[in-house]
Amino acid sequence: MAAEGRPFALGPGPTLRGEAVGEGPAAVLCHGITATRRYVLHGSSALPRAGYTVVTYDARGHGESDPAPAGESYGYPLLVADLERVVEAEVGEGAFFLGGHSMGAHTAVAYALRHPGRLAGLALIGPVYTGTIEPASLDYWDGLAAALEAGGAGGFAAYIDTEQGIDPSWRDSVLRFTRERLLLQRHPEALAEALREVPRSRPFASMADLESLEVPTLVVASNDDADPGHPYEAAAAYAEALPNARLLSEEPGQSPLAWQGGRLSRALAAFYAEALSSAR
Repeated sequence: MAAEGRPFALGPGPTLRGEAVGEGPAAVLCHGITATRRYVLHGSSALPRAGYTVVTYDARGHGESDPAPAGESYGYPLLVADLERVVEAEVGEGAFFLGGHSMGAHTAVAYALRHPGRLAGLALIGPVYTGTIEPASLDYWDGLAAALEAGGAGGFAAYIDTEQGIDPSWRDSVLRFTRERLLLQRHPEALAEALREVPRSRPFASMADLESLEVPTLVVASNDDADPGHPYEAAAAYAEALPNARLLSEEPGQSPLAWQGGRLSRALAAFYAEALSSAR
């Protein structure tokens, strides 16, 4: 039986909507671009059942949360400021666990660099940014935004199908997953803005910045055949740069660990338990 969540809506600023599930040490999880709070643990309740309060929320312009107000953007400084609001309201004082997927992983790192003493553990799932922004990648994101504006969820999925080079054995799953995710977006026009702005924003200056983070960190990588948008080598670079990190991935040929909510939740629970034990 799934645990019941306690919904919340936070202002001022763009209203952020999310939920807290479970009791115990807090674990705040941030989703990736074009996703929603559901798409970190994919509906699994294994982490709250393991004794954690899991706090998830839709980023500005995503899911049920409001778009950025006029004059504001979707860049990492404001994504981190939104995360700070969530932590203040839903965690309060004391150490907590923080994690995220893709854009959420970058947001989590930026928060950790700003608040290194707050974290009991950090989980980075499918990080992509490695200190540089390639012009060719911006062309891809701009094209994705234009496809969403012109064709909605179907146009968005078709663009990914054409441009991303999905392995045929994973194509149907990726496209189904993509369409389902887009149908949960209440503000597609804001999402298109985010698609243009987030990839142009730097969560931190360089990978060398990560060398100062002593917090225990689990880095979750995906093999490239199923998930080329989140390169294995990028996750490996994070694990190498962070002084207290461990790299974890699925076995070759398996569905990416980042897509397996139950397995990912159990891996996070084991990692958090180990971090708590080491801190005592």
